[in-house]
Amino acid sequence: MKRISAFLLLIALSVAGAMPAYAQRTSVDENARQSHKAAQRQQKASRKSAKNQRKALKKYTKAQHKAVKKANNRRAQ
Repeated sequence: MKRISAFLLLIALSVAGAMPAYAQRTSVDENARQSHKAAQRQQKASRKSAKNQRKALKKYTKAQHKAVKKANNRRAQ
């Protein structure tokens, strides 16, 4: 009888010990998921910023070419 009760106690303790480990693992998974999403948002913002910068540079270059062309036309007259 003592062996059976000791065995049941051992099983109960092993199950109880396994539950917190599972709970910690899910919280770690949740943290990993959140950090991955945050990294994705950062990448998206970075790409958008780079796109806006390219667009502004293109607009600036176009304005420069237009100004040079206009200055050259004034000299020719």
